Order: sequence, then structure tokens, then C-alpha cells
Amino acid sequence: MMRIGLWVFAAALAFSAQGFAAAPQAVPQSMGQAQLSFAPVVRRVAPAVVNVYSRTIVRQQVNPLFNDPLFQQFFGVSPQFRQRVQQSLGSGVIVRADGVILTNNHVVEGGQDIVVALADKREFKAKVLLADSKTDLAVLKIDTHGEKLPTVEFGDSDRLEVGDLVLAIGDPFGVGQTVTMGIVSALARTQVSASDYQFFIQTDAAINPGNSGGALVTEDGKLAGINTAIYSRTGQYAGIGFAIPANLARRVVDGALGGGGALHFAWIGASGQPVTTDIARAMGLPRPTGVLLKNIYPGGPAAAAGIHTGDVIESVDGVEVDDMQGLNYRIATHKPGDTVKVHLLSSGGKARDAGVRLALPPENPPRQLSLIAGRNPLTGAKIENLSPAVATDLQLDAMAHGVVVAAVANNSIAAEQGFQPGDIVKSLNGASITSVGQLKNALETSGGRWDMVVDRGGQRLTLSVGQ
Repeated sequence: MMRIGLWVFAAALAFSAQGFAAAPQAVPQSMGQAQLSFAPVVRRVAPAVVNVYSRTIVRQQVNPLFNDPLFQQFFGVSPQFRQRVQQSLGSGVIVRADGVILTNNHVVEGGQDIVVALADKREFKAKVLLADSKTDLAVLKIDTHGEKLPTVEFGDSDRLEVGDLVLAIGDPFGVGQTVTMGIVSALARTQVSASDYQFFIQTDAAINPGNSGGALVTEDGKLAGINTAIYSRTGQYAGIGFAIPANLARRVVDGALGGGGALHFAWIGASGQPVTTDIARAMGLPRPTGVLLKNIYPGGPAAAAGIHTGDVIESVDGVEVDDMQGLNYRIATHKPGDTVKVHLLSSGGKARDAGVRLALPPENPPRQLSLIAGRNPLTGAKIENLSPAVATDLQLDAMAHGVVVAAVANNSIAAEQGFQPGDIVKSLNGASITSVGQLKNALETSGGRWDMVVDRGGQRLTLSVGQ
């Protein structure tokens, strides 16, 4: 079975002076043309591609046998641990001359010491301005003491076309900065990761472990994407790599520099499913395209624009969308308050346009984030009321309601019971759970018996625990 490994890849996209694929491409007509080189582009861009080292100190158990309670009781020993330094290597791209660097979240996630090494071998300690797991992007800042660093300019990733030439720049396997060339193999790949905002550029430019966070650049050196994952059976290059489009990366950088320490994406207030051939036939649509809306949030942006359940969003700002990931991506590249033009289809193929003024997802009801204590199956878990804002943070259905597990402490009772962030507690001892206060009271007054129903990704799970 194939697996996706989160490793480096960078690629460069054909980009004329007017934009991606602004002019038709041509094959070489002479030996002189065939000997043209990307060297001038590489000389300009390569100094802005850096190495990112993330160091984490982890506790490692010396002997797993010591965890056995019977062994501990019989021999009078306790679990023994030792500290081990775990280091990850990735790449990054300088996007502002004052030391703002874009990389992957998985490169720095959990890192206690993050070091950026420039192309001239100087090293700087980096501060994380923003790390966002939803997009797998992170924004770092190094102190340049007023020195202006080389940068890579953002390009417009929406102008990419399949077949455009690309260059990948990064540090595979830590061997040193490496440049590879390929083409854009595909666009709008949405089945690569579990993120609600997945919308990847696919390339065959050679990328390998160590290139994560590197630059996917165009023929004239503009940033087309941030390399994020490869598709491989072995964990090494197999001709299929994925990059996060520059338009989303730019939005993340803007959010990081805006302050607040968190990234807040715009929201359309609707959810749906891809239009299949059967759905298109039943609705009398000319072809299976777009997102069929199943839920509209009352008073949300879509509702305010006159969009209804059963409508099909075929495109946003003239760009077709085929699933919720693609729709979420198009919305996420805008800021709250922006107005987007959506093209809608209804039963019978009737078409219309609507202007949707985007907003932040509301936090209603209030979160009431609470840590569960005492002695019950949820001890050590943080819970909160579900709202569109919370659901967006946890990448759940924005229309979900109830009480959700936001985090689970390591080695806690909740962790031992198998609870995970995103679990929605539906009922306890036969009573429906609708609020944090209700769940906390039910846990405390259960009489030592907890029969729970939990929703995990649409699946119904049950848990019965007694003292």
C-alpha cells in the first residue's frame, strides 16, 4: 500500500514576465536554444533558500518491562527514562528581507531549538511567529541586525498550468543545497492529506527527505509553492511530489505578520460534497462538477447571499471547485471581509451568480475550554463547546454541535482510554450532551459508571467504564 511521507520537495514553474503560462511555450528550434540554462535564475533564487534545523529533547524509556505494574510491584522498581535529542532537517524560503522565513509546520513542530542556516553558512536562532497544522505551514523570524537578506518574490499560483517547467531547490538528505527540474504534473490535488485546506501542486521535479519547506519556483524565480510531501512506497523520490500553492502561503505569512499568534481563515458558512455522476443526472446538470451544499449556517455568509441547501457551487471567482477541500482553499486565500463571486447551479441546470461577503466563523456558543480533573474516563482531557470557530480550528464539520475533546494530555486517563482531539461526546449514561457544564456535571454524578457514545469522524464509538 502506498504511503505519503512528509518530506522535502521544491519545484520551479514556467513563469513569463507577465505571469504563469502567460505566453505559449515552444520547443528548442536550434542547438543554441537547446543549450539555454537556468543558472541565472538559480544564482538569484538559491541564496534565499535556507536550511532549517529543529531540535527536540524527548524522554525515552530505558526498559519497557518496567512499565508492567506486576513487575514494578514484585521487584520494587519504577519506570526509568533517559533524555534523547531528536533533530529534524528541512528547508525554508526567505520571503522578506528583514528575516521572515516560510517553511513547513512539520519541520518545526515540537522543536525546542530552531536554527536557520543561510546559504553562506551563517546560522541564526529562529523564533516561530506562527505554526499552523491545518495548512502545514510555519513562519519563522531571525534577527538580521538590520541586514537585508535575499528573498524570493511570491508568484500567482493560480496562473500555473500543467506542463509548466519548475525548479526544486532544497537540501535533500542534508547533502547540501540541490536544484532539480521538472514540470507541473497536475494541479488542485486534494486527496493527499487530511487537511481541510489541501490543494496541492503536483510535480515530478526530484525531491527527497530534507527538502520539506523548500521553494517551488518559476522559470524567472518567483515562488510558486512550498514543497510539503511526496507520494512513495519507500519514503524516497518516486516521481510524485506535492507543494502548497504560493497564494495560500502568502495568506499565512500575512496572518503571521498581522500579530495575534494565530491564523484566522475566512469562512463561507456552508458545507457539502462533490457532485457525482449520479447527482448530476438526478439534478439535470450538464456534467458532474462543483460542490453540492448540504448545510448552510443560519445567518452566515452563504445564507446572507441567498444561497440555499441543494445549490451547487460550481466556481469561486471564475475558478472551478470540485470538492470541499478545493472550496475551502479558495475561501482561505481571501481575508475576512472580502467579497467573492460564486457561480451557482440549481436543479435543472439553472445558473446564477452571487456575491458572498466572507467573515470569520462565529464562536457561538462560547468555548468554555475546561480541563477535566478527578477520576473519570476523561481525566486529563480539555473539552470545549462546539461552534463554527472551534470546528474550523479542529477541522470538523462547521455545522457540528455539542462538546468536543480539544486536547489530551500524554499518559493521562483520557489518553489511556483512547480519547483523541476532535472526538465529540454525544451522550453519557443515556443522556445527550450539549454543553461543557452538562458534561462535567454528568461525569461527577455518574455513580462510578460511565457509558459514553462518541462521534469520531462520523463514526459512532461506545465506551463503558466502571470503577
